[in-house]
Amino acid sequence: MDSQGPEKLREVVVACPQERDRREVAAAELESRFRVRFAGPDLDATDDFDAEAVVAELAAVPADGMVGTKDRSALAAALAAARQGLPGPAPEALVRCQHKPTARAVALAAVPEATPRFGPPGELEPPFFVKPAVGRLSQGFDDPYVRGWLALAELAGFDGEVGLLAEELLTGDEVTLEGYVHAGRVTTVGVTDSVMYPGTWSFERFEYPSRLPPPRWEEMHGIAARLLPALGFDGGFFNVEYFVPKTGPVRVTEVNGRIASQFAPLVRALHGRSTYDALFELACGDDPRWAPGRPDGVAISYVMRVFEDALVEAVPEPEESLEVLVRPGLRLSEQGAANDASSYRLAIFVESGETREEALTRCRERARRLAFRLRP
Repeated sequence: MDSQGPEKLREVVVACPQERDRREVAAAELESRFRVRFAGPDLDATDDFDAEAVVAELAAVPADGMVGTKDRSALAAALAAARQGLPGPAPEALVRCQHKPTARAVALAAVPEATPRFGPPGELEPPFFVKPAVGRLSQGFDDPYVRGWLALAELAGFDGEVGLLAEELLTGDEVTLEGYVHAGRVTTVGVTDSVMYPGTWSFERFEYPSRLPPPRWEEMHGIAARLLPALGFDGGFFNVEYFVPKTGPVRVTEVNGRIASQFAPLVRALHGRSTYDALFELACGDDPRWAPGRPDGVAISYVMRVFEDALVEAVPEPEESLEVLVRPGLRLSEQGAANDASSYRLAIFVESGETREEALTRCRERARRLAFRLRP
């Protein structure tokens, strides 16, 4: 008989969780290896919260690691982890990532060849694209959201300004490189393609792995390997969004100091290991030891959208890998967390196949079968 008893499970707090977090933790069977605690309110469900109270609540939960998977929950987790002396990204580094003007200034010094021209809207020569200094889902300048972010960022010492940022208009394929930094070393997990509905700026699907050739993967990894340390980011997951033109250097459009939670089931389907698994290891101070490389097959996260408002009368029954984003009894325009600037998201689901064409065919066939009932 072992006098030492069973090995103690490390305790990991998932800060301000969403249903996707609970589902992915269960799918990766992480509760067999960690003692998982879900703590704090879903910050994306409300913009009216007391930042100090949320961080204090999280910091009071005993833990070996603390994670958050959305911009504001990741910042809240970093603040709480710092108060407990736990591993993880410095809150100040997350603020640098999330505040786009700061991230752009750092990128200009660290990776000038990959940084688009940027500045205040009145100072940049057109054509240019205008985005909020802090925002989400291309929804523009969202005062309640920004106020919530500012309240957290001020706890990290941020005293800058928020507003609008203009940057040169970029063209090319939109892709996301996801990885992590451990002890200063940047590891790439994978690269995912973003595909829009034709003629729109609304995402239709995310295809993993990217169809781009290996030299482009290496170029994007090289940029991330310089940019994340320059931002002071360490001990956490990140994702970098790029535009990749047919010729010329790739350009950075955004740096997120958090996991890309929507891509977790894609990675799990093809690698047999979840990014949440690696995230938990990292949160406890360990090297996840991810084995880089392209997997076989293709997995797609498909986003069902409509482009006109309607009353939701019925939604499909729950099924595997289906994330329903609307509920009956409300108009689509009243379900703001599911909207972007020009369309309304209904659901997200995942399909995979041996080829890209097979996976996409399965997505579109499934979308036709899903029983949403909408009344104009």
